[in-house]
Amino acid sequence: MRAGLGVRICAVVLVACAFASSPCVGQEKPRRALTVERIYSAPSLSGRPTPGLAWSPDSKMVSFFEAKGVAKEANTELVAMDAATGERRVLVTAEKLEAVLPREKGRATQATGAARRPPAEYQWAPDGSALLFVGPKALAWLDLKTQMARMLVSREKAISDAKISPDGKYVGFVREHNLWLVSIADGKERALTKGGTEEIRKGELDWVYPEELAIQTAYWWAPDASAIAFLEMDERRVKQFPLVNFESFSGEADMERYPVAGGANPIVHVYVTAVSGGAPRLMDTGVETDQYIARVNWLRDSRRVAIQRLNRKQTQLDLLTADAATGKSTVTLTEKDAYWINLSDDLRFLKDGRRFLWSSERLGYRHLYLYGLDGKEMAQLTKGDWEVTSVDGVDEAKGVVYFTATEKSPLERHLYKVGLDGTGFARITQQDGSHAVNFSSSGSHFVDSFSEVMTPTRVDLLRADGAKIAAINENRIAELAEYGLVRPETLVVTAHDGTKLNAMMIKPPDFDAQKKYPVLIYTYGGPHAQVVRNAWTGPNFLWHQLMAQKGFIIFSLDNRGSAGRGHVFEEPIHFHLGAQELSDQREGVAWLRSQPFVDGNRIGIWGGSYGGHMTLHAMFEAPGDFKAGFAAAPVTDWRYYDSIYTERYLGLPQEDLQRYKESSPIENAGKLQGKLLIAHGTGDDNVHFSNTLAVVDDLIEAGKAVEVMPFPGRGHGIGDNPARRLMMARVTQFFLDNL
Repeated sequence: MRAGLGVRICAVVLVACAFASSPCVGQEKPRRALTVERIYSAPSLSGRPTPGLAWSPDSKMVSFFEAKGVAKEANTELVAMDAATGERRVLVTAEKLEAVLPREKGRATQATGAARRPPAEYQWAPDGSALLFVGPKALAWLDLKTQMARMLVSREKAISDAKISPDGKYVGFVREHNLWLVSIADGKERALTKGGTEEIRKGELDWVYPEELAIQTAYWWAPDASAIAFLEMDERRVKQFPLVNFESFSGEADMERYPVAGGANPIVHVYVTAVSGGAPRLMDTGVETDQYIARVNWLRDSRRVAIQRLNRKQTQLDLLTADAATGKSTVTLTEKDAYWINLSDDLRFLKDGRRFLWSSERLGYRHLYLYGLDGKEMAQLTKGDWEVTSVDGVDEAKGVVYFTATEKSPLERHLYKVGLDGTGFARITQQDGSHAVNFSSSGSHFVDSFSEVMTPTRVDLLRADGAKIAAINENRIAELAEYGLVRPETLVVTAHDGTKLNAMMIKPPDFDAQKKYPVLIYTYGGPHAQVVRNAWTGPNFLWHQLMAQKGFIIFSLDNRGSAGRGHVFEEPIHFHLGAQELSDQREGVAWLRSQPFVDGNRIGIWGGSYGGHMTLHAMFEAPGDFKAGFAAAPVTDWRYYDSIYTERYLGLPQEDLQRYKESSPIENAGKLQGKLLIAHGTGDDNVHFSNTLAVVDDLIEAGKAVEVMPFPGRGHGIGDNPARRLMMARVTQFFLDNL
């Protein structure tokens, strides 16, 4: 299981002061010391976000919420920026916003599944004449010309997932597990589906689909607004997990349907229902029901529905084309993978009705392909040892696809373009760092949300060729200069088998190469995430700076299995979670110990979620390397975790339970030697609190002491500032005491 874990002195390439030409360490001591209280209090040292970014349907303006003065709800207005000139104007005043749909008071949700995403705050009408404002229980329609508003829906019952029809006549929404329509003209409501319950959801997602398949909705308007395709999710066989309310004197609990590895999943079908009425039509997705309906898209003709069907083992993805009138389907193309299929949202049907864009990792890296509707590949548009991370826009008039990729560096994200014939490949964004873009529907302009390792996110408006028009949110935080932040150095550690592993290090501001320093390693280590990035990471980065000011070297390494370097870099973790990851992390420890300024006897590690899982592996299986560890919300035994995620990497436990035992750190809990701190929210609906209780029980049996911080009612991120301050203050002292 853990071959090759022995300590080795690794070859290393040090890229001094990567990401910029400024010094690697501060030129002067900070005027102010960072504190936990300041990092996890308002106003945020990451600055102000730019919520509500949305393009008008004609692509002539981009709108967004903007706070004036002190960031309070009453001072937030909706602003529009002219795409051609960058000129700003107030679209809806703060007073009007508050009058149209007052914000509901109350404690923010701690959920981590579908419920964690708040409803869209507003949407543009298709003709650009009005806005739909969406609240938890209400829908309001605002005429932009007259500034007159009227309520479309206002009841005590919760609504979700509101979407305007493409013809601007209706708003669809989910209420009481059914799909509803409300007429924009007269406010009349009607149920489009019947029989929806908590057990059988119609047009409504469950917990696991959005969490692990990243599907955003369970219903889709046809382009001509004549029909809606929707998912029916039958959860009757899915086990219910109690999330106990510890503030209740009577032992009340919320029951969450949570499919564990090897357990029953929801049975999902696709239906199409006409807006005019009539019985929904079942689309043929095959006789097998123990499978996933991963994506649904309409073709441009509004007569056919594209359905992506994934087998339970997640090794085969079929693109089906179903006739919306009859339900009959055919397989257009099939992707197979010996390890697992990673899903994407890159499917785009072109206006000519003959072609579509598709992305695939069949060569080890995600790249773009052009297909005909007959399923025949017409062209490979991108290629190389780098990956496309998203399709951002298609300008069919110019025959150009815009996409984000890692071609420049796996540590960065940039916008690129390529022709639909595979020619004209070019990078558009030039500034080193990470760019996330939002294209107008015309493809003429885009919004660029940019950050780099020392710079919080700023937002700009640009033309499609990359020329800047105006700043939407410069987001300059003058206070940051007072703390003397240290620019991280990037490294490439070479593992014993020659694999290059990206790493990052922060040294104390007053670093002295003649001294010996303790090291704090930060890890995530699992799929879909990277910790070594040229991007602003907010409170985590600032807390690492705080620890550097207290005399620690901060070190991070992206092991095999982590994101950014293609499917080929992920594959070594297949069927053995924790083994390759820990081996690579120990390569980093070996490199650290080879440095004259590192005290190899004072190395600690910390991380949350999968990073907490990795911390336990490190503390239990490599006690000679790690003296202290902090694990937040850790998975301790994969049999506790959900089906889709766990089976993707370990297969079904019924097939080989040994994989699960070897991949769970709990099996080696009795080997703990160092000091261990665990924090976990009791209301965590993702990694249940039972994970921590299970490892505590094993440690008790082994006579090992562990400190646990339970956070009543908190979710997976323990994200509210009071809890976060308390937790990180304890973590700070924990590492000071033990390292």
